[in-house]
Amino acid sequence: MKTLKVPEATVIRLSVYSRYLNQLQKNGIKSVSSGEIAEGINGSSAQVRKDLAYFGDFGTRGVGYDVSDLNRHIIKILGLEKEWKTVIIGAGNLGAALTQYKGFQERGFNTVAVFDNDINKVGLKLGGIPIYPITQAEQFVIKEEVKIGIVAVPARYAQEVVDILVKAGVAAILNFASKAITVPKHIEVRNVDLSVNLEILTFNMSLK
Repeated sequence: MKTLKVPEATVIRLSVYSRYLNQLQKNGIKSVSSGEIAEGINGSSAQVRKDLAYFGDFGTRGVGYDVSDLNRHIIKILGLEKEWKTVIIGAGNLGAALTQYKGFQERGFNTVAVFDNDINKVGLKLGGIPIYPITQAEQFVIKEEVKIGIVAVPARYAQEVVDILVKAGVAAILNFASKAITVPKHIEVRNVDLSVNLEILTFNMSLK
């Protein structure tokens, strides 16, 4: 992906396209044009064509795209043709909400464990997923070959649990803690700060 120098915004839109194509498949629709995709996701047909052109020529001029075929290609591009094991660090309100999010499983992300330092939570389950003590996280991640760690702890604990995940050999971290984390260059990181997204909304509204 990096060698193609694909803009991150394009990757984000690919995910949106795939979700829209999933819905078309459920509705029994066999073919779709770039204009129809654009209309369905509130984008532009030119942008749809430009995004897809990074990866090849998937459509037929005057006909459009085969919905199933295009979605299959996008899923492969996004690395979703296989299951990804994930763990959640933090069994608080956010961690609990994440275990209930069905979108993870639907897109191939299988959360296999939750870890927390609260002994009163250890042994319980969140969304059917067992909670283990944080002291077992490193060994578990190594044994189960987990590649993605989700950090849902207070900011003051973020770096500490990230270090555990890095030591265990995860390849990527989704960080919900409102604090910048430090990781080796080979680790992929996405920081999700909900307040920042709200501030983007208020910024855009203030311009109107």
